[in-house]
Amino acid sequence: MSNKPFRKAGSLTLALGLSAALLAACSQGATQSDKNSEGEGSTPKPTAPKEPVELVFYAINGDPEDSFNYRFGDALRKKFPDYKISYIFSQKGTTLPEMLTSGTRFDITYHSIGFYENFLIPNGLQYDMTELIQKHKVDLSRFESTSIDAIKQLSGGKMYSLPVYGNNLVLYYNKSIFDKFGVPYPTNGMTWKQTTDLAKKLTRQDGGVQYSGFGMNPTLLTRMNPLSIPNADLATHTPTVNKNDLWKRFYQTFFIDPQLSPGAIQAIPDNTPFVKEKNVAMMAYLSSLITIWTEQLKEVDWDIVSLPSFEDNPGVGSQINSINFGITSIAKNKDAAMEVLNYMTSEEFQTGLAKKGIMPVLKSESVRNALGQESVFKDKNFKAIFHNKPAPIPPKALYDAELVTIYAKYGTQVWQDKADINTAMRLAEEEAKKKIEEFQSKMK
Repeated sequence: MSNKPFRKAGSLTLALGLSAALLAACSQGATQSDKNSEGEGSTPKPTAPKEPVELVFYAINGDPEDSFNYRFGDALRKKFPDYKISYIFSQKGTTLPEMLTSGTRFDITYHSIGFYENFLIPNGLQYDMTELIQKHKVDLSRFESTSIDAIKQLSGGKMYSLPVYGNNLVLYYNKSIFDKFGVPYPTNGMTWKQTTDLAKKLTRQDGGVQYSGFGMNPTLLTRMNPLSIPNADLATHTPTVNKNDLWKRFYQTFFIDPQLSPGAIQAIPDNTPFVKEKNVAMMAYLSSLITIWTEQLKEVDWDIVSLPSFEDNPGVGSQINSINFGITSIAKNKDAAMEVLNYMTSEEFQTGLAKKGIMPVLKSESVRNALGQESVFKDKNFKAIFHNKPAPIPPKALYDAELVTIYAKYGTQVWQDKADINTAMRLAEEEAKKKIEEFQSKMK
């Protein structure tokens, strides 16, 4: 197997696991392996199994094998030479329904928070790992807290998974565009007002090229929004979009303010024009783009700063979108699976991820300080990824991802000046209600 990172553009959104549309495609300091399992970030010592053990990982989101091996598989096989680490990813013939129909066993599966539960729970594949977590002395206090809280919230206090790596939003910028127009680069700690003012200065035509001052992916920004707006009222199972006034602020800030006038630029620029046309000055996007689109980013003179924050909530960035791994109810050897998950959340393993530029899920400063040390972009501002505090993750329902898609769609209509904010929120509410009804009907 190749030990190089998977670089194909189609793999980006899959590994990240952030929206229904995007998920179908893509993904410090000293090692502390000498600590015992009760210490901070301990590295468990595998014991030789009494009988052959095969652990089958299954990527619901379709993470390709090269990507899995680069980030996880190679290190796991080295650490557990007596275990057979197998891997299956979702594609034609091995989709989750097809896996269940064929009776194919898989022991550990993964996807992003919210999507993970939506796939497993309706099929009865979830498994509460609480007792195993205690047995293997996995210290949950070492993790970034909002990710653990979100897992418990979605499962009614149970632990169906553990976060292994994370994602947040940062602000990418093209230095060449700023240099061309003599505008100072963005900095860590900016506000959204400062950012949109900067975007308007850089939204212009020059030499037959239309430059956009600001771009983003609507689905990602809606899902990970820094205002922490819940998508649904879980008590009444109704959409919040036309009830919570924060949605109006959300649409105004991200779908109207960055433009010179509504609809001035019809298509919302995201990562593709940023790296291909090179006509986007700033882009709010996933921090993991650095490790997924390595070759594409080499073609751009870029850097990152922290995601801007709101003036009344300074220093708070996007929500963390964690990629979680959990043992399934059909796992053959749950103890062995837990042993492997324990190692994947150890400081040794997390430091290895961090050095590659992959966002670790531990709070350990030594782990975080390793971020990007072995990346081809190690000269970039990796500290921007942890500059902000993460926004709280609001309560989610199993149908949450469906609502995100709807809300983002109507935000795009606001951007294009096809609907005003009030109309967009009303239409989004109507469509979201239907989607919730469809989901509840399927669950009966």
